[in-house]
Amino acid sequence: MLEYFWVIIVKIALLIIDMLEEFVHGKLSSPESRKIIPVIKELIKVARENKIPIIYLADKHFHFDHELKIWGPHAMAESPESEIIDELKPEDKDIVLYKRSYSGFRETGLDYILRDLNIDTLVLTGIHTHICVFHTAIDAYYARYDVIIVEDGVSALSNEDHEWALKYMKEILGCKVMKANEVQKLLEK
Repeated sequence: MLEYFWVIIVKIALLIIDMLEEFVHGKLSSPESRKIIPVIKELIKVARENKIPIIYLADKHFHFDHELKIWGPHAMAESPESEIIDELKPEDKDIVLYKRSYSGFRETGLDYILRDLNIDTLVLTGIHTHICVFHTAIDAYYARYDVIIVEDGVSALSNEDHEWALKYMKEILGCKVMKANEVQKLLEK
C-alpha cells in the first residue's frame, strides 16, 4: 500500500523597512527606533548565514510626494537623511527598493521580486510599526503572503501606536507576532 504525504516548504524573505537616518536619528525618530538596531542586525546575520533573501525598503521622496503634506519634507531623495543607517548597510546580494509611500508594495516592484523568488512568507522589521510596517503588512495580506512581525524588531513613534498596530496586524490580518529569538529559530530551519 502506497502512502502519500505532503511536504510543506516555506520560503521566507526578511524585509528591513525604513531603517534610515531620518527615522533612526532624525526628526521622525524615537528612542525606541535605536533599540531595534541590534535585533535587526542579528536577524540579518542569521538570514545571510541561511541564504534567506534580504530586502530593504527605503523612503526616498521628491518635493511633490503626497505624503509630504502630512509629515513635511523627510527622507528626501539624494539627502543624507534618506540613507540606510551604517549599522545595517546592505551587502551586494541584498535587494534595495525605494518607495514614495507608506507601503513597500506600492510602485516598487516588490511583489514581482517576491514571486520570482517563490517567496510565500515575509518577516517584517523596521520603522514605524503603525505606519510603513503596518501598510506593508496590509498589502502583503492582500497579495496573499504569510506575514511575521518581529515584535522587538519594529518600533513606532509611541508605545500606544506600536501596541495598537501589533494588535490590528495580528487580529485582523492574521500576522504572526513573534519575538526575534523565535524568528531566528525559524530562519535557521
